[in-house]
Amino acid sequence: MPVRLLAALFAAVAFLPALSVLPAHADTPELPDRIAAAWKTDHVSVDERLRPTMPASELARIRAAVKSAGFPVYVALVPQSPYLSKGGYDLPTLLHARVGVPGVYVIATVSERTWSVGGTLYRPAGLRGRDLYSVKAQDPQRLKVVYDRPAPLIVRTIQQAATAYDDRPLPAVPATDLRPDSAERGLSVTDKADRATFIGMGAGGFVGLVLTLVLGLRRRRGTVKREKSVAARPVDVRDVQLRADQKIQAAEGALARLDRRAKKSTQQLDRRDDAYRRLDAARTLRADQPEDLLACAGALVLARQAERVASGAALQPPCFFDPTHNPGTAKVGWSDDVEVPACQQCASIVARGNTPRGLRVPTKAGLFGHDTKQVPYWTLDPEDSPMVATGFGALSDDLPEQVVASRKDEVR
Repeated sequence: MPVRLLAALFAAVAFLPALSVLPAHADTPELPDRIAAAWKTDHVSVDERLRPTMPASELARIRAAVKSAGFPVYVALVPQSPYLSKGGYDLPTLLHARVGVPGVYVIATVSERTWSVGGTLYRPAGLRGRDLYSVKAQDPQRLKVVYDRPAPLIVRTIQQAATAYDDRPLPAVPATDLRPDSAERGLSVTDKADRATFIGMGAGGFVGLVLTLVLGLRRRRGTVKREKSVAARPVDVRDVQLRADQKIQAAEGALARLDRRAKKSTQQLDRRDDAYRRLDAARTLRADQPEDLLACAGALVLARQAERVASGAALQPPCFFDPTHNPGTAKVGWSDDVEVPACQQCASIVARGNTPRGLRVPTKAGLFGHDTKQVPYWTLDPEDSPMVATGFGALSDDLPEQVVASRKDEVR
C-alpha cells in the first residue's frame, strides 16, 4: 500500500469518527426557525452538534463558494434526525417561506460518516433559466464526488445552481473531490516505488499497516451491516398515510395563498392549474384506496409536487426506487441502459453497483396463493396500477392522468 494512501487513511480515521459522536437528541419542527434565524447573520449555518468537529478548512471553502456565486446562497449543515428523515424534502420550501429571498437553499445532512446534500433554486419573479434538477441530471460527475466531507458536495451544488441560474459553464470537479475509480486501484510505477520505500520502514510500519487494514475491514463490515439494517426496515403504511394527508393539507394551503393573489401572471395561472391537477389526483387515491400502500405513496408524491408547484418551486420527480424517500435529484443508470431519478441515498447504493431495496409491497405467493411476500413494487404488473406503470411519475410525468383514467376504467 502506498505511503501517501496510508497517510490519507490515518487522516480520515482522525476526522471521520468524531462525526458519529453526536448528542442523541432529535430535531423538532422548530428546526426551520432556528436555521432561518441563524441565516440573518451568516448564510452558512452549522448546527451546534457539528461545530466541535467541523474542520475550519471545510467551512472556509463553503463560504468562499457562497461569496463568489453572484446570487443569494443559503447553506445549512445539520445531522440527520427522525424529523429530517420524514420531512427533509420540505425543508428548503419551509426555509424559503421564512427567509423570502430568491436564491439557492442548500441543506447538507450527515449520518454516521456520510454526507448528503440537496439544493433548491428559487428565482426572482419573471426570471427564466434552466432547471437545477436538469443541470444535476446532465452533470457527468454528479455521482463521483466524495461524500465523506461536506464541502465537495456543497460546492458542486452551488456550481450546478449557478449554471441553472444564468447558464454559466459548469466547471470540472477537482481531482481531490472525486472518489477513486475502481479501475485506478492497481499499482502504478510510482505506487510500486512507494511500496518499496514502505517495506523498508521496518516492522513498526508493517504493524501499522496491518492495524490500518483491520480497522478498515471492520469499518467496511460495519457499514454494510448498517446499510442492510436500514434497508431492511419495512415501510409502515400508516406512516405513509399520515405523511400523505399532511402533504395534501400543505398543498391546499399553498394553493389558497396563490388563489388569494389579486393579479396572477400567466406563469402563476399555469402553476395553479398544474398544482390542482396533482392535488385532485392525490385526493382521489386517498379516497378510493385508503389502505393501499401504493395508493398512499402515490398520493404522497402528488401532494408533495402540488405544494412545490403552487409555492413556485421547481417540480421534482420522486425517487424511482422508493417514492417515500426524498425526491429524485440524481439520475442513475439502472436496467437496460435506462436512467431513472433517485434520491441521494439510493443513488449512492447504485453507484456502488448494488440495487436499492426500494419500496416493497405485499403480494400473494405459494402454490395456492395463500402466502404473502414483500417484493419491489416495480416487479408488479404495470397494467394493474398507474403507480407501477409510471414509477410514481419517475418514468413519465403523467401519473395524475393515469390515476383519472384508471378510475374511469374501474367505474365501467
